[in-house]
Amino acid sequence: MEETNANYEEQYEEKYKEYSENVLTTLNNKDMDEFREVFLEMHPYDQAMFFNEQSKENRMLIYAYLAPNELADVMINIELEETKGFFMEMDPRFAAMVFSQMPADDAVDTLNQLDKDAVVSFLTIMDKDAANEIKHLLHYEEKTAGSIMTTEYVAILKSQTVNEALLHLKQKAQEAETIYYLYVLDDDKRLVGVVSLRDLIISSDSTLIGEIMSENIVAVSVARDQEEIAQMFRDYDFLALPVVDFQDHLLGIITVDDILDVMEEEASEDYSKLAGISETDRPNDNAFSAAKKRLPWLVILLFMGMFTASLIGQFEQTLDQVAVLAIFIPLIAGMAGNSGTQALAVAVRGLATGDYENTGKIKLIFRETATGFITGTVCGIVISFVIFFWKDDLFLGILVGVSIMASIVVATIAGSLVPMIMDRFNIDPAVASGPFITTINDIISVLIYFGLATTFMAYL
Repeated sequence: MEETNANYEEQYEEKYKEYSENVLTTLNNKDMDEFREVFLEMHPYDQAMFFNEQSKENRMLIYAYLAPNELADVMINIELEETKGFFMEMDPRFAAMVFSQMPADDAVDTLNQLDKDAVVSFLTIMDKDAANEIKHLLHYEEKTAGSIMTTEYVAILKSQTVNEALLHLKQKAQEAETIYYLYVLDDDKRLVGVVSLRDLIISSDSTLIGEIMSENIVAVSVARDQEEIAQMFRDYDFLALPVVDFQDHLLGIITVDDILDVMEEEASEDYSKLAGISETDRPNDNAFSAAKKRLPWLVILLFMGMFTASLIGQFEQTLDQVAVLAIFIPLIAGMAGNSGTQALAVAVRGLATGDYENTGKIKLIFRETATGFITGTVCGIVISFVIFFWKDDLFLGILVGVSIMASIVVATIAGSLVPMIMDRFNIDPAVASGPFITTINDIISVLIYFGLATTFMAYL
């Protein structure tokens, strides 16, 4: 099976390479008819890949050769951060027409990347109906159901017959983002049910929609957080999910392709926070932009590191008397940091996926405490024997071993507890990043290590 998949991948890469070379040749020859014939045979994602690889000179030719609706299919397959520059280099009137042809939710996502003046300019030039639809979506707060939903769906009335619903579907299908589900409204335009395309096709023409619709429908509030919606898609295997206001009026739908983008966005954001970066650091960022994103946490951690250094300074007398203690500072701090980061990863993932309810959180803390005790004990015993044979000092080995055991237990508890506390106060648990936990655990491990050394100085 793996060999077959590899063959398919090789064939796909060869086919893409062949197409892209042919398309590039038509661009170099400035042959519009040949370009359109070859380019439009490619899958929209391949078109986007090819477009993204081109120079500005070639992109200007592509703008001239493609219709707005054709370029719209390309733009929705390009990374959001890239589309901003592409739209700004187009002729504004042509760019406005492209926006009009894009699904409203994708157009809104791109417009949110632009300056307000540019947004106003595009909306002024744009087709009136498309502009009104986009304006409506622009008002919703970012990362909520309203900001990612589309208004391009098919809704039918409960009082309609199957035949009337099918005729309505044929009229709206081309504009709709999905037709697998048709949403049923009552006379007050409230969402009351859903009908699948399959149920519609197999029912007799005279049957009322109210008789075949399913009233067991799941909908989300327009203000619902996009991360919670992504979890619902995962749990229920939805293809689409309706969005309603507080009176159950249907406002739009969220489709699975939009949720896949949300999942990628949330994962990138959490990964950045775990790495101690304020925003997602992208490969195409310049050095100044990358440094700007990384500096805030680094500066905070710098001052926390200074606190750790001053803490070690408080035990200067202990170090003067037993200098060998300094050798094991990185070892103890490193082990505490590693175990804390492991517990942190488990806790953050569980909170992000919604796996831990209140009872689950308590259970996790007890499990991590036991895990920390077991791993700490094993590591402590191993290092005690190593130091005894290395330095021929039994008590030094016991001191370092006990310090490592205690540090690992405390660090593991901290790694699982800190993100839960942050979540309790509605702070993103990913903010309890790896570097942050590591620095906290450095402070704890130093206190434990030198506290024990100072207490039992007479035996060293």
